[in-house]
Amino acid sequence: MRQTAKIIILALLFVGLAFSAKAEEEYQLQYFLAKSLSKTNDLTKMERGELLNRTEEALERTQRSHVRLTTAILSGELEFRYQEGKYWMAKLEEGLRAIEAGTQQLKILKGKPDDIVASVILYKSLKDLAFNLNACYNVPSFASVVGDLAPELELWADPVFYQLYLLPLAQSKNVEVKPPEEVKPPEKVKPPEEVKPPEEVKPPEEVKPPKKEKKPTPKKK
Repeated sequence: MRQTAKIIILALLFVGLAFSAKAEEEYQLQYFLAKSLSKTNDLTKMERGELLNRTEEALERTQRSHVRLTTAILSGELEFRYQEGKYWMAKLEEGLRAIEAGTQQLKILKGKPDDIVASVILYKSLKDLAFNLNACYNVPSFASVVGDLAPELELWADPVFYQLYLLPLAQSKNVEVKPPEEVKPPEKVKPPEEVKPPEEVKPPEEVKPPKKEKKPTPKKK
């Protein structure tokens, strides 16, 4: 029984690794660029997840390059004049801030795939990083560390912009929004009838006491 269980576990691991390798091979930059250029197909949930994963990997490679360059400048491995070194340190710090912003938006998009604001910020971070890294190609010692990261990031920005921002935005506008039901005006309420004040009650007339009758005087004899 134990031997059978081990065989089953190994088989499942093999299938999982094979599937991961296939996904790794299939969902490359060219795949997502082709999807964006066709402008007809929306990404499936799995494809959107893979797009975020591949973009995250590109950001991680960029971060490692920034750390290596920063360490080389601070340690004196790359010699610059003070002002020039200060300039490059500022550029690398800008790049690290853009990497942090992009990484934060990726976390948001993994939880809320339809967050258009996060998609825009991620797109801007990728473009800013590509622009920042392009300046490094003028320094031979930088270019060997940076490699092709700048054009790669710029290319990843295209499917991020189209598949995670532009297409979802267009779809949200195409959703028919039902107009609110017409609210009928409230019926007019008749004003209450005017209440007449009670008539003034006259006090009862004073009852006069009866007149005393005069007794006849007796006649004298």
